[in-house]
Amino acid sequence: MPQTLHNNFATNLCPNFLLQKQLPMASPAMASVKTIAQTPNLTSIPSSYVFSADGGAVDAAPQGVEDSIPTVDFSLLTMGTPDQRAEVVDQLGKACQDWGFFMVINHGVAETVMTEMVDICREFFDLEEEEKREYETKHVLDPIRYGTSFNPKMEKVFFWRDYLKIMVHPNFHAPTKPSRFREISEEYCRRVRELARELARGISESLGLEGCTLEKAVNLKSCSQILVGNLYPPCPQAEVAMGLPPHSDHCLLTFILQNKICGLQILHQGKWVNVNPIPNSFLVNTADQLEIFSNGKYKSLLHRAIVNKKATRMSVGIAIGPSLDTVVGPAPELVHQLTNPPLYKHIKYKDYMELVQTNDLQHKSMLDLVRLV
Repeated sequence: MPQTLHNNFATNLCPNFLLQKQLPMASPAMASVKTIAQTPNLTSIPSSYVFSADGGAVDAAPQGVEDSIPTVDFSLLTMGTPDQRAEVVDQLGKACQDWGFFMVINHGVAETVMTEMVDICREFFDLEEEEKREYETKHVLDPIRYGTSFNPKMEKVFFWRDYLKIMVHPNFHAPTKPSRFREISEEYCRRVRELARELARGISESLGLEGCTLEKAVNLKSCSQILVGNLYPPCPQAEVAMGLPPHSDHCLLTFILQNKICGLQILHQGKWVNVNPIPNSFLVNTADQLEIFSNGKYKSLLHRAIVNKKATRMSVGIAIGPSLDTVVGPAPELVHQLTNPPLYKHIKYKDYMELVQTNDLQHKSMLDLVRLV
């Protein structure tokens, strides 16, 4: 669980979320957000969860706009005619370049499997606190991590969120409770991994490369796959709290499920867009390693999670990244020293992940560290 805080947020990274000054230091045994939310007759939240400007409350989670988010028919990518596949590959490229986000339909994963995955994560969060603390966060590469906020050692204002993060590939891990967690998550993660490899082929082709180029470059056969369960309890002061701030993901692709409570917003053309997924679809966003590989053509998506006053929001993310020992850099085929010089350094994915432990979540703070220009 979170320890005594050491550093402040870089307040200049996110101008809409200026942090409250002189907040009290967190205690070594800070309670989970779920525990705080269940406090009888709770009408306000601790000051360490309040975002504010000059001591006054601000609208930390404004209402997003509605827009038509790209949809990709997975069945046409894998079983369609050559013309249909070519059309889907083109759609993938436009979605990665213009949005950094798309919904995948007709993917072949049973709705019951998806529902069970969300439900079993909820069961984990419903365990007694001492049972969950067996997995409290110590290091970003620990196989099972339970905690709250994001990186409390670096934070002075916390996020209204509890999480469970599990490394599930190339070596599979699972908590011992709930009893069916291993069975459900192992099947779910295998299916998502299969989807990721097929989408990677399509994305590679959309860049004008051979279908296997991206998969080989990041060694998807031995990929790093992390399952992330997120719990966002009801918040009595939702207008001044955040579930997660604007950020990009450190992996290659992220697959997201959520219960029927919406709260995910993506940044598109300078506006926050509400994500209202199609039933039985996967939400997929492009992440840092794809921006590096594509030399900036496909942008790592900025997104955030907002909270509400009445309902618990659950989401389950699957982060698909390169193998830990793979060094990722711009694809040589996409780089030309005069017309398209490399924009990013080469970096081992394990080292990139460890940057997570020492940086704020806000915006693209980690990706900026490997940017050349």
